Amino acid sequence: MNGDNIERLPQEGECREDGKCSILESASAFAQGVLEAIEKLAGTTACKAVQLVRLRKWAEEQGCWFNDRSQFGDFFDRGSENETYLSTNGTEIIKLNDFRYSDDNLTSFFERIKAHNKYFPDCSYRMLGFAENSDGKVCAVIGQQFVANARLATKQEIHDEFLRLGFHPEGDGEYYTNGQHDIFDAVDGNVLVGGDGHLYFIDTIIYPSNTGGYDTYRSLSPRFSDDKA
Repeated sequence: MNGDNIERLPQEGECREDGKCSILESASAFAQGVLEAIEKLAGTTACKAVQLVRLRKWAEEQGCWFNDRSQFGDFFDRGSENETYLSTNGTEIIKLNDFRYSDDNLTSFFERIKAHNKYFPDCSYRMLGFAENSDGKVCAVIGQQFVANARLATKQEIHDEFLRLGFHPEGDGEYYTNGQHDIFDAVDGNVLVGGDGHLYFIDTIIYPSNTGGYDTYRSLSPRFSDDKA
């Protein structure tokens, strides 16, 4: 993938049902192995930096490391965690995710992607590989459908959709939970209504319930940076 065209990647990045592991599953398993080794050796789960170094080398060896960001298309936007590009064919958003919300190790990132794809299959993520963003940070490269003719969802529309999906609000509506996962940052700009009338949750933060996700999210989100002043 170092020199291949981005158009070739979807078939390689998707989960398949033929018994072969996707990049998402393979990278998740590799990062988990690094975590377990460090926890056994040093008694700590704080190994994010080490995982990133190892994942880069792993991605280079596996042929899923991108050296050239121009392959992703035209720069689109920059958020708190994603540097985004519109693919050359205009049908997909390519995101370079810098693992901001994974806290001290990468487990929550991979769990989040899998949970997102379970709850929001119409705008699921496809893991394409890894690359450096414009700040030189190691990032996961993930693709997501570009929602055409979209508008921002209203707060009421988001609320109603969560209720339909079996979630209920917590923290004065700051996040929604179904007892298994807590979903944060489902605000306008991160939830779109497509031309087909469907809601697309394109960029939310998900943590397993009862794992301290509320505090982690508030500590890492720039929306609450003023609270630390």
